[in-house]
Amino acid sequence: MRIERFAALDKLPWIEHGFYCRQPEVDVRGPKEEVMPRLWPGWNAALERQVPDRLLYTAEQVHGNAVALVNGHPLPVDRQVPGVDALVTRNQAAVLGIVVADCCAVYLVDTRTRAIGLCHSGKKGTEGNIVGEALRMMATNFGTVPEDVVAQLSPCIRQPHYEVDIATEIVAQLQAAGLPEEQVHDCGLCTASNPERYYSYRRDLGQTGRMLAVLSAG
Repeated sequence: MRIERFAALDKLPWIEHGFYCRQPEVDVRGPKEEVMPRLWPGWNAALERQVPDRLLYTAEQVHGNAVALVNGHPLPVDRQVPGVDALVTRNQAAVLGIVVADCCAVYLVDTRTRAIGLCHSGKKGTEGNIVGEALRMMATNFGTVPEDVVAQLSPCIRQPHYEVDIATEIVAQLQAAGLPEEQVHDCGLCTASNPERYYSYRRDLGQTGRMLAVLSAG
């Protein structure tokens, strides 16, 4: 399994992150509820190597714009936060996780307070400005100001494979929230254009796997 990293986040030595790509050995034919259990062993093994003493928290991902604060309190056994599409924290024992298969995972890092956020921004989440909601949650709970935030967009579906240019809109939303242009980074990679690396819900007509985006602050 290829694990991609982003140069903008690699410059922050206290940040652990990754974008876990296609697992070639895993059969991903079938609906999501059947495929996801096949992907987790590979993800868990990679997490154990990368962040062995931290707990992974994921969002349920309902294609909304709700954000949850991960503060270390007990969660369900699978540590999935219900009803949200973004997570924020300053808990150094936590790893935030978002799964995607065309939608964009947006990494947010406050370089001053070391608060972090991870957003699932697809068509509906982008329409609801989920990145703006996450930044507001970080401001309320951690005193985050936009000038201190580095943002990174993951691979996602892009034109001409999708009629909506979600990456361009997310970048515009981050800049409208006050992030300096030089602190907003987009990898520019398209999930639908790279079948060797990425799963794509649209390209594969729903019979596909997912990538896992992870972010943690040490």
